[in-house]
Amino acid sequence: MSTLPRTCTALLVLLATILLPGAPSRAGDFGRPEELVAKATAVYKSFMQDPSMSWFRDHVVKAKGIFIVPQMLRGGFIIGGSGGSGVLCAQDFNSGRWSYPAFYTMGSVSLGLQIGAEASELILLVMTDKGLNAMLSTEFKLGGDVTVAAGPVGGTAKVQTADIIAFGRSQGIFGGVSIEGAVIAPRSAWNMEYYGSPVSPVDILIRQNVANPQADALRNALPKPGPRVRPLGT
Repeated sequence: MSTLPRTCTALLVLLATILLPGAPSRAGDFGRPEELVAKATAVYKSFMQDPSMSWFRDHVVKAKGIFIVPQMLRGGFIIGGSGGSGVLCAQDFNSGRWSYPAFYTMGSVSLGLQIGAEASELILLVMTDKGLNAMLSTEFKLGGDVTVAAGPVGGTAKVQTADIIAFGRSQGIFGGVSIEGAVIAPRSAWNMEYYGSPVSPVDILIRQNVANPQADALRNALPKPGPRVRPLGT
């Protein structure tokens, strides 16, 4: 029997172990939650200053949530996959107040003839109640449980509608960022570590009954509400 099928199977199992949200080791990981928050803050500010992100800047204030993945890693030979950790802040449209961040993992596994590696910065704008409710669940798949669309970039940006609109920047040989089918799940251990007690995404994002001043720089960078606008998906 050829060793190639056994080799491919072993690689797939190894990659799945690394990338799936519940796995103990994750691609694109950070050592501590505060490091992830600091990097997410820098990535968000960079997106806001990017000349090609005019649609992003004009519509980010309408988002019900902003999910920032500072480093989404993708790479492989024959088997390709992607994985990373991110933070989500949710907006209370009654007060205009942004929540403190909740921690999540994001991962996917795909098959194909792929050679190389890619590191991407991702920001997902959660535009609808359906999209935000999905983020509050134990686990969900982009494109399966909610609709996801690539965010308009550049001077020809057109109106885009979806539960979640994704923006990304990458410099790997894959070119472009694909998140269709990616699985997102809460990173409960980091949520507990960051806030000092067991907390759920609902506690952090909706009830907003926890705080950590280390995230004030991120919250202060998020858009301030202007004249009251009806958010998408309501």
